[in-house]
Amino acid sequence: MFEEVKEALKKQLKLGDKEITAASKIKEDLGADSLDILQLLMTIEETYGITIPDESLAEFRTVGDIVNYLESVKK
Repeated sequence: MFEEVKEALKKQLKLGDKEITAASKIKEDLGADSLDILQLLMTIEETYGITIPDESLAEFRTVGDIVNYLESVKK
């Protein structure tokens, strides 16, 4: 799951080979703004056929937060 999220982030944010870890902060480390995050989450929702509630969105600070959420709903 991490690799899929990592690739989506690299594509969305045009990061190339930048090192992305589970601890990478989406805004601070990767330079994403609110629109980038919204577009990324829409892509994830489409890809996995899920809907991410607004209250969950507010909790996504790191790449690991997104991965953990996806793993919890895909069980």
